[in-house]
Amino acid sequence: MTERPTVSSTPVLRTTLLWSALATAALAVLGAVVGFAVGGVDGLWSALVAILLAALFLGLTAASILIANRWYGDALYVPIFFGLVMGAWVLKFIVFIVTLLVLRDQPWLNGTVFFVALVASVVVSLAIDVVVMLRMRVPHVSDVTLPTAADVHDGAEDRPDTDESTPRG
Repeated sequence: MTERPTVSSTPVLRTTLLWSALATAALAVLGAVVGFAVGGVDGLWSALVAILLAALFLGLTAASILIANRWYGDALYVPIFFGLVMGAWVLKFIVFIVTLLVLRDQPWLNGTVFFVALVASVVVSLAIDVVVMLRMRVPHVSDVTLPTAADVHDGAEDRPDTDESTPRG
């Protein structure tokens, strides 16, 4: 059984997901404390819901790409990849709209705490993405196979313009 090739983005996305999970845990603790200090129990729940929503939405993209990358090397990789990633995007869009419609009239939701926690989560996630991308050693051109010396024919026998059997005019 031959091992499937891996995509160079896989370690980047795994690292991003790991760091994002750790940051989400830290933000949840911080958000719960600050939310409770600012808005009581309603502030605590508002912060936690916002942080978990941000983690879910931001993690779903990386997870969908990682899942799609399992088919790398398969003839159907490109349609599977775009189908999974676009499907995740549509799912996130629908869940986001439904979540906002459900949460907008909740009496326990502190809108200011929710907004600040959501923005803080997104900023932390973007910072993690930048740091991971800067630290990863991924070549500028990846996931390609260059020809080897055995693949390259150095002789003139493959070029018809230098074939000795062809008369020159």
